[in-house]
Amino acid sequence: MIPADRLARFTSALPFFLSFLLIPLVWTGAVLGGLWVLITPLVTWYLFSAIDLLVGLNTENADPQTDEDQLFWYKLLTQIWVPLHVLTLFGLIAYVSRAPHLGGWEVFGVMFGMGVMSGTVGIVYAHELLHQRNRLERILGDLLLAMVLYSHFRSEHLLVHHRYVGTPRDPVTARYNEGFHRFYPRVLRQSLVSSFTAERDLLARRGLPWYARRNPFWLYLTLQAGMALLAYLVGGAYGILLFAVQAGVAIWQLEVVNYVEHYGLTRKHLGDGRYEHVKPHHSWNAAHKATNWLMINLQRHSDHHYKPDRRFPLLQTYPADSAPQLPHGYPLMTAAAMIPPLWKRIMNPKVWAWRKQHYPEITDWADYNKARHPMPR
Repeated sequence: MIPADRLARFTSALPFFLSFLLIPLVWTGAVLGGLWVLITPLVTWYLFSAIDLLVGLNTENADPQTDEDQLFWYKLLTQIWVPLHVLTLFGLIAYVSRAPHLGGWEVFGVMFGMGVMSGTVGIVYAHELLHQRNRLERILGDLLLAMVLYSHFRSEHLLVHHRYVGTPRDPVTARYNEGFHRFYPRVLRQSLVSSFTAERDLLARRGLPWYARRNPFWLYLTLQAGMALLAYLVGGAYGILLFAVQAGVAIWQLEVVNYVEHYGLTRKHLGDGRYEHVKPHHSWNAAHKATNWLMINLQRHSDHHYKPDRRFPLLQTYPADSAPQLPHGYPLMTAAAMIPPLWKRIMNPKVWAWRKQHYPEITDWADYNKARHPMPR
């Protein structure tokens, strides 16, 4: 008989395994074709959002001092996802590139669904893995990022985003009134430059040139080239195209989530280039239960930035007086972000309320942002 405490730990982790349902869904689209190719994005974006409406918010918090050995099932799900993701991605490329029953739009639909899964689950799991000190987990995170051709995210996220979030030095912090379609090309360009610059400067402090073997960009290039080669081996030149389509969709999914997470929130400038410490109110929080199951508590983003070393089951949620709250989970909010007038109508009043609540002493935000938070080019 399974001890009661072990069974309790397993059942508490079980809802987070719901993301594994996306794997048979993308295969369903590939095998059946037709409108079935839409099933993965529809379930990911809208079914989980509908479940949010039914099950509501989760405002309970686990004990943040929980021992690592109590988190076995939570750690296992992120680790076993990696080989399943490899098999799914390259298995799909091999299948779709030889499937006579799929037309061009159906092939695109299948790989679009794969990209949605790569961005919603694969990159989110990579994010969890790359934050760990365990070497194996960080390698697994690198593999997931290489499968979407976005390996530099590791350097950008750890060395730039977490350090400079809410300041002009963080490309990923969306500025107030900056629509997503302006944000996206800017962040693609700036995050690549800032991540390389951060690694170059880190090597320089150790007395090494940028081209030293310890620069992880050599690893990033090798892993990404290896993934592209594998796509070619299983699908030929068409396989490369299919691989690129899912990678592009995944990157878009990642960056629209980044856009939502910090839109319009800034840390206070203390003078001499210094900013206040990151606090829970510098990230948008969402306590919606089902979409947090899908994205392993990524929506508890306020606590993630406040305590970056916490594993996802221990992330805390906060009330509205401590952290700004999104009205919906990420899937619906990212859909709104694609329509800038709608997004600004929803979120700009919330940004102004946040400013009034946390920084009432700043009365002229236009002047403050011009002096302290200039928009990067």
